[in-house]
Amino acid sequence: MAKLYFHYSTMNAGKSTLLLQASYNYRERGMRTLLLTVAFDDRAGAGTIGSRIGIAEPAVTFTPESDLFALIEDQGRDCACIFVDEAQFLTEAQVWQLARVADDLGLPVMCYGLRVDFRGKLFPGSAALLAWADDMREVRTICHCGRKATMVVRQDHQGRALREGAQVQVGGNETYVSLCRRHWREAMGEC
Repeated sequence: MAKLYFHYSTMNAGKSTLLLQASYNYRERGMRTLLLTVAFDDRAGAGTIGSRIGIAEPAVTFTPESDLFALIEDQGRDCACIFVDEAQFLTEAQVWQLARVADDLGLPVMCYGLRVDFRGKLFPGSAALLAWADDMREVRTICHCGRKATMVVRQDHQGRALREGAQVQVGGNETYVSLCRRHWREAMGEC
């Protein structure tokens, strides 16, 4: 039975690396996969899922307007698995579409993304996945203190934590730092 999976974490936990590794494992066994990523994240190049460790694969891009069920029905019917990177940017409707892919097309859908933004708020796609995914797995990373990092701060060019701004801002190590809740609270000036 196919399922909808959500692998979540903070920045720099290796989510994209795990996605690319899992897709490779399918392909190594002669099975086709379909990789999807959000169109506006072009850090690794347009239509590319890239990892900090230097591996990358081409992917089909989606926007908030994309009908992922129709896209997968058209391009992924003969696939063994569907992989979605940057799943926090999915809309609620798109998460339902991916659930339909698992339920109606019988294809497993593996989503990888952030759980919360730099303000500690759920992304819409992550909230829907946390509510509706059949299986959820935390990808762990650590804070500078050695504890599990569950939060992320967005920094300005001088390394100061930002408290305001748009929820979506593409960036990597130069912009975001993963922290445990205690150090996130300290960085954000919270009690």
